[in-house]
Amino acid sequence: MEFTRKEAKAWCKEHLRDFYMCPPTPMTPELTLDEEGIRENIEAYIDMGVNGLVVGGFISECWNVKLSDWFRYHEIVADANKGRMDLWTIILDPSVHQALEKMAFVEKLGYSGAEVMNPAVQLRTDDEIYDFFKYMSDHSNLAICLYRTPVSGKVLSFDLMKRLADLETVVAVKQGSLNHAETLKLRRELRDDFIVSEPWERFFLDDLRHGGQVIYGELSYIIYGKKRHLMKEYMDLARAGKWEEAYQKWAELRPVGDLYDDVFLWEIVKTATYASALAMMKTWYEAIGLKAGPMLPPVRDVAPERKEWLRARLKELGVC
Repeated sequence: MEFTRKEAKAWCKEHLRDFYMCPPTPMTPELTLDEEGIRENIEAYIDMGVNGLVVGGFISECWNVKLSDWFRYHEIVADANKGRMDLWTIILDPSVHQALEKMAFVEKLGYSGAEVMNPAVQLRTDDEIYDFFKYMSDHSNLAICLYRTPVSGKVLSFDLMKRLADLETVVAVKQGSLNHAETLKLRRELRDDFIVSEPWERFFLDDLRHGGQVIYGELSYIIYGKKRHLMKEYMDLARAGKWEEAYQKWAELRPVGDLYDDVFLWEIVKTATYASALAMMKTWYEAIGLKAGPMLPPVRDVAPERKEWLRARLKELGVC
């Protein structure tokens, strides 16, 4: 690792910038990890200019794989990456002991940190959740990014966020409530060396104006295909203080962003899960030339007519 425990917040404040994407996992027709596809996709992400990968969570389907495949997946990603992008895992386990076993494994592979969702079962009070993260941070050297989401069953309170942000290796939060006002409030109230990230591309330009530095743990920059350059352009213009020009680029991207919202993000809001919504993202992935493959059962794949509709819409929008 490139930082000590005491340096974790400062290192992440400097390095967690731009596009930290959370990619789907290619699967073979036999429903096994598509190692060749994973490696091909990683080369594509590097060519795109992705800064970091956040793997092992819901979008990766890693809630639905065997434990042995979870470990193997992280090995493949690290080996294919060869240190070119910053790597983070995602931890969904309600057992801190299982979480720590996974974190120790990926630390040896060169991962910098872990996005961690608070336990979806059992631990519910602020004190219980604080103790979960305190124990975790005491027993792992990885940087920890919180995932503030209703999917966990309990959205972390503002008071609890203040306590958690003071833990030495807790460096950031993926603010997944889809409420940008809460993102701005957290950024005002939490310590200056703690990163509050906004995972909804629709808010990213405005977030850059209000202290944001990274769009973390989602996949817009990848899936926007031939239109992704607009996202890079509005980010660079915003950082140069050219806000009107940046907004024009952002507005050009909105038809694609609206489609992403409709077939993915609003489905997550409606169901409080990623499972079925992800099937459309795998169809989108293949439409832009990336490897994806089928959904793992028991999650259903997209109906053929729905796939054709999405492919046609992406061509119409100039994404592929």
